[in-house]
Amino acid sequence: MTYREHTRAIRIGNTYIGGGHPVTVQSMTNTKTEDTEATIDQILRLERAGCEIIRSTCPTEAAALSFKKIKEAIHIPIVADIHFDYRMAIAAIENGADAIRINPGNIGSMDRIKAVVMCAKAHRVPMRVGVNSGSLEKELVAKYGGVTAEGLVESALDKVKIIEDLGYDQMVISIKSSDVLMCIRAHEIIAEKTDYPLHVGITEAGTVYSGNIKSSVGLGIILHEGIGDTIRVSLTGDPVEEIRTGKLILKTLGLRKGQIEVVSCPTCGRTNIDLIPLANAVEKMVAEYSLDIKVAVMGCVVNGPGEAAEADLGICGGLHEGLLIKKGQVVRKVPEDRLLAALREEIEKFKE
Repeated sequence: MTYREHTRAIRIGNTYIGGGHPVTVQSMTNTKTEDTEATIDQILRLERAGCEIIRSTCPTEAAALSFKKIKEAIHIPIVADIHFDYRMAIAAIENGADAIRINPGNIGSMDRIKAVVMCAKAHRVPMRVGVNSGSLEKELVAKYGGVTAEGLVESALDKVKIIEDLGYDQMVISIKSSDVLMCIRAHEIIAEKTDYPLHVGITEAGTVYSGNIKSSVGLGIILHEGIGDTIRVSLTGDPVEEIRTGKLILKTLGLRKGQIEVVSCPTCGRTNIDLIPLANAVEKMVAEYSLDIKVAVMGCVVNGPGEAAEADLGICGGLHEGLLIKKGQVVRKVPEDRLLAALREEIEKFKE
């Protein structure tokens, strides 16, 4: 039995994290939460991309008040991200946040922590609790001779105990680092010490290019070890890219169904159609569909038909034209400028 299968189930809005439920994909808005309409627009766009839980910062009273209107307009749980001001945590909960993300060490006195926990408990609002490598306490840095996986785990579990001692156990734990190997090790350690569900991510991973690579390696290894109940791919870019990457990581690991997989050849001198923009267009188009099928985009007729035979649908390029292949059989020959439309027509048939 994997760690993921024996974690406790935590309900956030209409979604469960842990307890063997499917691994969920999260993101965070980069709008000003006080700008209610802009935040709603971005969340709805993220929903269409497949986002299942969204987090928004809550640094001001105006941001906390926005949660009420945002909740009315969206369809996925929203988590309030709290730093320093315990009053914003309480205000966000009272205005409909489905969960809050806090670091008890940043809230201040025990009285303030208790006020937040009691409010969360009264409203049955879960808390994401944890630590990032950049905020590890000085005492633990000194104890372990630097920022280490062991220090991250001890810090996170110390914070969990604070909240447990106040009589509350509706928590998800997060231990993040920008160091991929440290992050992997920290999750391996904590999985042996607790049954709380884990929010997994490589923090400050970087741009869409470098962040995707670091997140895919780190999250891929952690998830493949059976650890992790919800994920966020942290990218410096459009948050929609975080969702696309997160879903593909889960799909690649066999943890997610209902998404079209696109395979495409790397191109070579035999290619006679403009394959690169075509493959990108196919990938963008199939994001609209929730179908568990494979689509191949191949550049030539030498290897293309054989490779496309392993897919449910395939395009094989010729000279300014291409073959449309379905379940290994050539359906018809199509002019290059009609290949995308022809492929869409065949995908639509899988919905019927």
